[in-house]
Amino acid sequence: MTFGPAAYRGGRAALVGLAHLWFRLEVRGKEHVPATGAFVLAPVHRSNLDFLLVSAVTSRRMRYMGKDSLWKNRRFGRLLTGMGAFPVRRGTADREALRQCMEVIREGEPLVLFPEGTRQSGPIVQPLFEGAAFVAGRTQVPIVPVGIGGSERAMPKGSKVIRPVKVVMVVGAPLDPPAPATEGGRPSRRAVHEVTERLHAEIQALFDAAQSAV
Repeated sequence: MTFGPAAYRGGRAALVGLAHLWFRLEVRGKEHVPATGAFVLAPVHRSNLDFLLVSAVTSRRMRYMGKDSLWKNRRFGRLLTGMGAFPVRRGTADREALRQCMEVIREGEPLVLFPEGTRQSGPIVQPLFEGAAFVAGRTQVPIVPVGIGGSERAMPKGSKVIRPVKVVMVVGAPLDPPAPATEGGRPSRRAVHEVTERLHAEIQALFDAAQSAV
């Protein structure tokens, strides 16, 4: 079960405080994060640490969709669940996860989706899945792109060691969701694709800025 408001605030404060000490964490562009209402946060993804690092962009509770293998470690899985994460079966069209995404948004909570899907490596943002734009289009909420520099060096794929290297996150201006094809209808596939392409360009620019700052 997810933590209650007080427990979440306490857990988030502890994690963010530790990140500031261990990674000399710097967050730029916090003013772009909506103070109220739901939105989709769309960060670049280079490390398992990214799930916890992005909680530093806002004191508001966010919900996360993560690959189900992260729950193999029971303690880490309980932490993820407590902080608002829920699992998705990677490589499948997980309708339950999609339903949960829609439910989170409709309840007015921010939702974190990593549009590259699984962790990637290197300085180039890989082609994005269209889930972030699709969910934003169905619920008509903005998409907030985020670049994270340094997290791959802190804990790359296959590593169990967390290195004390500098991490910088750069938050971009919100993108409008794909417009519905008709009033009250769903966005077209073309509209979802176009917003996904724009999101890709924005995340790459933010990722470049974050990497140059570490």
